[in-house]
Amino acid sequence: MVTIGLLGCGNIGHLIVANTAGMKIAALYDRIPARARELASLCGARAYADFESFVEGDFDLVVEAASVDAVLDYGEQVLLHGKDLVVLSAGALSEKGFRESLVGAARKSGRKIYVPSGAIAGLDNLKVGRITGMNRLVLRTTKSPASLKMSTDRRMLIFQGKAADCIREFPKNINVAVALSLAAGQDADVEIWVDPAVDRNIHEIQAEGPFGEISIRVSNVPSPENPATSYLAALSILTLLRNLDNPLVVGT
Repeated sequence: MVTIGLLGCGNIGHLIVANTAGMKIAALYDRIPARARELASLCGARAYADFESFVEGDFDLVVEAASVDAVLDYGEQVLLHGKDLVVLSAGALSEKGFRESLVGAARKSGRKIYVPSGAIAGLDNLKVGRITGMNRLVLRTTKSPASLKMSTDRRMLIFQGKAADCIREFPKNINVAVALSLAAGQDADVEIWVDPAVDRNIHEIQAEGPFGEISIRVSNVPSPENPATSYLAALSILTLLRNLDNPLVVGT
């Protein structure tokens, strides 16, 4: 059974704790200690008041469900302490220097870094882009004005550019773009639209290459406890965790 240290005890942390079949939550850490203590009372894990004590705990891997900053601050330490790392805040991997340093730490310690599919689908097939290359890779994201704290009565294009540039203008909306680029091995073209007629986050992916064409559309239902989080993103972490010990691996 996989034993887990949970880094971040917010909405997604609660969903993981509520669905622990096939895994065990052994340790909890959050920069707000009361959050960790609350989750500890629900699952029987130990809540730590500081990261240094947390990362020394007896468990197999750390699930980051906190923020880009948490990955930047703690990612390398997790790996160098001999634990695998699951990164939900994939936006932290947008900067090449940090990404290479994190991968170097994983190699040095013989550990793995996992990036769940998150709020989109199709990352397994898009990995073929690393072999054949792609002539076109586009991510078109549509959100409600409220989700971006905007006010408009019409559909508007508010960003168009490369995934690597998106972080500067929309740092809280880049996880999908970065995960897509990492899977395909090239920087995706990104469009962000705001539309008052939608009440879900919609992600449309178009890819073309020697393999043919791929077109994917995902309409995400918000998480029941936090509308800012995609329910699919939370479920993708659970799916990854439940499959770690599975001898049958389905998908590329």
